[in-house]
Amino acid sequence: MSKQHIYVSTLTWTGNKGEGTSNYRAYDRSYEISIASKALIQGSSDPAFSGDNNKHNPEELLLASISSCHMLWFLHFCAQAGVIVVSYTDQASATMIEESNGSGYFTRATLKPQVVVTNNAMLAQLNALHQKANQYCFIANSVKFPVYHEATGVLI
Repeated sequence: MSKQHIYVSTLTWTGNKGEGTSNYRAYDRSYEISIASKALIQGSSDPAFSGDNNKHNPEELLLASISSCHMLWFLHFCAQAGVIVVSYTDQASATMIEESNGSGYFTRATLKPQVVVTNNAMLAQLNALHQKANQYCFIANSVKFPVYHEATGVLI
């Protein structure tokens, strides 16, 4: 049986410098994302699009969403399989193409998780668990570009 989950966030543009959007250079691309009872996220567009390099941009947040969703499913399946993970880091990357008209799209994301486990026998299970996590990840299942994995496992 399917369940429906509703997520709510509020985005507030904070970049009005007094002239609103009277011209392309008159406004800042800054915004805040608030979600009830959670830390505020300050964002901007990518610096390539007149944004603030010190704030998160939507493209980075999309990649972080894919990476974190994958990790959470992976850890879940490791716990079920008796694989003890003691450390997990992911140096994820994504490629976006910007068209001549200014539109754009992502062509791929690559997750590069490095997983540290406590037993050599557990290393053999990691690839299958990463594949299963990819099949279950809500975010990876929602994007129209492929999500690749270049995972490594390390023994503590």
